[in-house]
Amino acid sequence: MGIEKFLLRLDRIAGGRQAGVSISDESRNHPKTKRAFTWIAWLLAAELLIGVAAVVIALALTLSGEPQPFSVWMRTLVVLGMTATLFYFAWRAAKGWIWAYSRLRLFSQIFPVITLVLAAIPGLYPAWMITEQIIFSLIMIGIADFLTSDHMRDAYRRPEKSAA
Repeated sequence: MGIEKFLLRLDRIAGGRQAGVSISDESRNHPKTKRAFTWIAWLLAAELLIGVAAVVIALALTLSGEPQPFSVWMRTLVVLGMTATLFYFAWRAAKGWIWAYSRLRLFSQIFPVITLVLAAIPGLYPAWMITEQIIFSLIMIGIADFLTSDHMRDAYRRPEKSAA
């Protein structure tokens, strides 16, 4: 099975009924669309770097005799997994798949709220991780800003349903 065939099956699982719906080539290749996804890729790369840095910090602190709570280790693994998923959604959305754009837009709007609420729970995370979560949230808000621009919402508008 070719990689694209495998990815289309994965898209079907992730995208549901709308997995095969894409935007026009004109919208996909528009300079504003391409620019938005270039910025999104860089912002996601920054998220990945922050996630790896969190693992390194937690590991260094633990090895120096300051064990980190379970919540820190869970958070670091979740952030890395989320970022990988968001990279996949961004990649597929840049190829024009509406389902991927919708997922990326939804998660980029929800994750900052969840992250900031968790950061506000007293004693759940050490101060360094609260700072990491605030930075993570600000970057996610930047991604959401690109995805909710007038151009992107227009480019990724769902096609009208036929009256049949």
